[in-house]
Amino acid sequence: MNLLSVLREEKQSGLKGGIYHKTQIKLAYHTNRIEGSQLSEEQTRYIYETNTVFLEEGEKTANVDDIIETVNHFSCFDYMLDIAEEPLSEEHIKKFHYLLKINTSDSKKSWFRIGDYKLRPNIVGGTETSLPSEVPSDMKILIESYRKKQNISINDIIDFHFRFEQIHPFQDGNGRVGRLILFKECLAKNIVPLIVEDEHKFFYYRGLAEYPKVKGYLIDTCLSAQDSYQKIIDYFFPKSNNV
Repeated sequence: MNLLSVLREEKQSGLKGGIYHKTQIKLAYHTNRIEGSQLSEEQTRYIYETNTVFLEEGEKTANVDDIIETVNHFSCFDYMLDIAEEPLSEEHIKKFHYLLKINTSDSKKSWFRIGDYKLRPNIVGGTETSLPSEVPSDMKILIESYRKKQNISINDIIDFHFRFEQIHPFQDGNGRVGRLILFKECLAKNIVPLIVEDEHKFFYYRGLAEYPKVKGYLIDTCLSAQDSYQKIIDYFFPKSNNV
């Protein structure tokens, strides 16, 4: 069973309740929640299934950007499926960012470039990232070195993810773009993909912070997330032992 083919088929047919449907909701919810979205998983599901928003008991408002970025993420995922087998490129990465940020409040800021690299330096978790002037060359080197690898493994994909986040090429949205790349490359290499869940974000952040010294924290967090996604595959395809 080739997971990429199944996801594409279910997307094309508009199948409801399948693994494509579940993955869209689960990935959009957790990846946005990690970055501060206040939408619940049920609200994310409601947006995906009905294109409307409901407020949970006790809530009077919902952040417009949270809603827009949730809808945008669904488009990002579909684009990712379309180009999953193509070699990873700066064009693809910039398109992820553009699709994620289009029509958000960030897109209206004159200094915020959607679909292009950052203009201002940023620090993440107390760690300096690549300066804007360094980003183009750092990204080129990262992608070229990755594309030269033979027999890419899950560890190679995780290593790319760390180095991408270390560069932090965009003003905002780097985590979500990086996790889409993780998913894409797993599909492309016929490796079980992974969704980092919000409840594990502190392990994930620690893994990124400690990776230069101890790679195991990030690897273990990602492998645990991979095991969780394997359970989803097993639910929909009980006889499948791999993708």
